[in-house]
Amino acid sequence: MSVETPDVLVVGAGPAGLAAADAARRAGAQVVLLDAAGDAGGQYWRHLPAERPAADERVLHHGWDKFTALRGQELLTDAQVWLAERHDDRPPTLHVLVGPADGNERTPRTFAPKALVLATGAYERTLPFPGWDLPGVFTAGAAQALAKAERIAVGRRVLVAGAGPFLLPVASSLLRTGAGVVGVFEANGWSRLRKAWTARPAELLSTRHKAGELAGYVRDLARNRIPYRTGTAVIAAHGTDRVTAVTVARLDPEWAPVPGTERRLDVDAVCVSHGFVPRTELAVSAGCGLDAYGAVVTDENGRTSVPGVYAAGEITGIGGADLALAEGVIAGLAAANAATTSAASTSAAGTANVGVTEEQRRARRDNQRFADRLERAHGIRPGWAGWLGDDTVVCRCEEVTAGDLKAGAAATGSRGLRSLKLSTRAGLGVCQGRVCGRTVEELLHRHTGGLLDPGRTASRPLAAFVRMGELAAANHPEESA
Repeated sequence: MSVETPDVLVVGAGPAGLAAADAARRAGAQVVLLDAAGDAGGQYWRHLPAERPAADERVLHHGWDKFTALRGQELLTDAQVWLAERHDDRPPTLHVLVGPADGNERTPRTFAPKALVLATGAYERTLPFPGWDLPGVFTAGAAQALAKAERIAVGRRVLVAGAGPFLLPVASSLLRTGAGVVGVFEANGWSRLRKAWTARPAELLSTRHKAGELAGYVRDLARNRIPYRTGTAVIAAHGTDRVTAVTVARLDPEWAPVPGTERRLDVDAVCVSHGFVPRTELAVSAGCGLDAYGAVVTDENGRTSVPGVYAAGEITGIGGADLALAEGVIAGLAAANAATTSAASTSAAGTANVGVTEEQRRARRDNQRFADRLERAHGIRPGWAGWLGDDTVVCRCEEVTAGDLKAGAAATGSRGLRSLKLSTRAGLGVCQGRVCGRTVEELLHRHTGGLLDPGRTASRPLAAFVRMGELAAANHPEESA
């Protein structure tokens, strides 16, 4: 199998990856941009397929002109990176399978780039509660994806709940499919929201265009008479074959349910999101260092701890599309600079200007401050564990309950995440902890008094699902027929 050696390889075609690839190409680098999906845009610009476009897709997305300007570049779609082969002094070699994820004749390709930009985005995080595994309980991102890419309404009476401004565009997307939204419930109270959003108001001037987005969402809620409640959460879902009702309750500032405030609402679907977790499997496989929050650590030019590897977007910390675009431009320019300069000068690429303008750096700083404000306003608080009973399922793949985690920690006396995962089976199912990993770690951290090796949930030898036959063909390509 031949090895392809582009100047810059960009993994991920969401806002950060598109901006990185565009910037690197404009800087004169030979670029390969790939994504596991069938088209560019990521979750933020998820849209109908070309064979059945919307009449006016512009009205369904923010920043659509920016997307149309970026989407014209060459893109390798349905390209799943399953292995990063590390080297000591250069970027890893990436092994890729190209073709539909459910197909059985994917084409293997291998890339050994001079510089690598990782822009793999994030996973949505949903905190568990009794009944969250019932059919009809969706992550908010999944409901939005169905609305944007398929125009499918997940229900007729839908409740949107969780934390963060993402709840608002989800509600708007649902309304455009004809779904009835019975309410939007934000877990954080007005006191915390007001404190975070009114502090240092001058900082908001540089991101004032976001006020227009907010106004649009508020108009949607007002026009459809949809209540927006703060300091309130779904603490249980009810039903047999599917969800038919939920229990909501007021929360105290730490997100613990306030006794006596529970009430039951009839719904046929629930969309829940409590934020996002950086999608770092590939970065971990490549050897990139992470911070205490599980995000990839980068310098001012997006360079990671691995030579020749850069990162941009949500894997460096959750910050939204504008920050992802700003980081993508800087990482793309730095990667192009590293790939097209001599080895002698490349060692200084981390601190050199690398062609980045002060305006571009200011855009990143401004949007990073906005992201920090989002975390202060909407970040998860520890009282959510009070929603759980011992019989509440935490790891859905292996049906591990909150009680199982507590009992496993007590029985083994272990503080090692690896040994606790093996003994409880939490995070070892089909999703490999992508849904429950952060939650499992936090609960075990409480039960053990502190894990010795937090963060191992994202450490996987293979970054994606691969068939045994595909592995065999990769090792013996001459026998693949």
